[in-house]
Amino acid sequence: MKKLVVRPVARVQGAIEVPGDKSISHRSIMMGSLAYGTTKVKNFLISADCISTMKIFKSMGVGILQKGTELTIAGKGLNSLKPPKGRLDAGNSGTTSRIILGLLSGQPFTTFLSGDKYLRRRPMKRVVGPLSLMGARISGPDNANLLPLKIEGGKLHSITYRLPVASAQVKSALLLAGLFAEGTTTVIEPTPTRDHTERMFSAFHIPYTKSGSNICLSGPAKPFKARNIQVPGDISSAAFFIVAGLITPNSKLIIKNVGVNPTRTGILDVLKKMGGKIKLKLHKTGKGEEPIADIYVESSQLKAIEVDDEAIVPRMIDEFPVFAVAATQAQGTTVVKKAGEMKVKESDRILMMAATLKKMGANIQPTEEGWIIQGQTPLKGCTVSSGGDHRIAMSIAVAALIAQGPTTILDTENITTSFPGFESLLKKVAKR
Repeated sequence: MKKLVVRPVARVQGAIEVPGDKSISHRSIMMGSLAYGTTKVKNFLISADCISTMKIFKSMGVGILQKGTELTIAGKGLNSLKPPKGRLDAGNSGTTSRIILGLLSGQPFTTFLSGDKYLRRRPMKRVVGPLSLMGARISGPDNANLLPLKIEGGKLHSITYRLPVASAQVKSALLLAGLFAEGTTTVIEPTPTRDHTERMFSAFHIPYTKSGSNICLSGPAKPFKARNIQVPGDISSAAFFIVAGLITPNSKLIIKNVGVNPTRTGILDVLKKMGGKIKLKLHKTGKGEEPIADIYVESSQLKAIEVDDEAIVPRMIDEFPVFAVAATQAQGTTVVKKAGEMKVKESDRILMMAATLKKMGANIQPTEEGWIIQGQTPLKGCTVSSGGDHRIAMSIAVAALIAQGPTTILDTENITTSFPGFESLLKKVAKR
């Protein structure tokens, strides 16, 4: 079992770049594989999750060459995928497994999709259900709620589907299925979620319409040409260093070339509301491209807030674990509500973060859909387990920077699923 030992520091300081955005990297392979021609991807995230996606499409006959963080994808068109010889392995990637179900449902062949022991515990029914309404034939354990799943691809028909819970993964799965379905597929969101799939559609000139909370796509889609993709730095990865810079005294940090898509910047909004000194220097980008900025952070005295806005929660759902760390250092009582989606991530993040931060001395109580956190609380180093959850592991590493004594984090292999090089970057900015 791999472990990470983090010792307290005097400050964090320097200029860094975080790896490419995971969500965009996944989608760049999927769309490049369906396009006709050569798609070149720069700053692709070379992580375990994204490599799982790459291997899946290679196994379906797509030529993909990797050189460092650059990919060359030889797409042969929308209907060019071939039946794989064996089972498709999504590894630990919930994004891969859920989104690809929509694409696989529209193929003229049968596939079997599985993943590692952690992914096989995560619910799939939220995607399988609406896909079944489109005519998809998907079977597996617990009434097709758990991997491994059998997908008998075939003809699909369009539906109008109102998402019961805001989910970019479900939305993306249905839109990808819509590329192969007869008629107009309409997805209705309760609140806006990350729109990387829609932006990718625009980049590849795939027509769709968005009116209010309705996203409509007419299928079957016409062939579309390849294009080049520049993947920005992942704001979910940057969030660990943003919080580290805010809560560690005497700190100044610059995080360069970070994607600041407004559907992903909820963490910046709430940290600023808490009094965090965060400034953005925006880059020039083309119309429809992902917005990019350099993020400047200084240590700050944070104040407690309440997070219960249904519009903001989906915009920071992956960043709540490290937000909880920031809340332990904010004066007053921080309350998080309406974030029950955390329960169905790589772990039950509500319970896991409460248990680990309590062990470090934090005053945090889990609730059905979030936490009640009393601050400002001194933290102490100890030995904790990540439960195999990469975001739990990295969040505790951030907390350990200001703890009294060293902290040992067990079961940290999965950090590489989203953030290869995290430990070395942490060492680079840690000043003792």
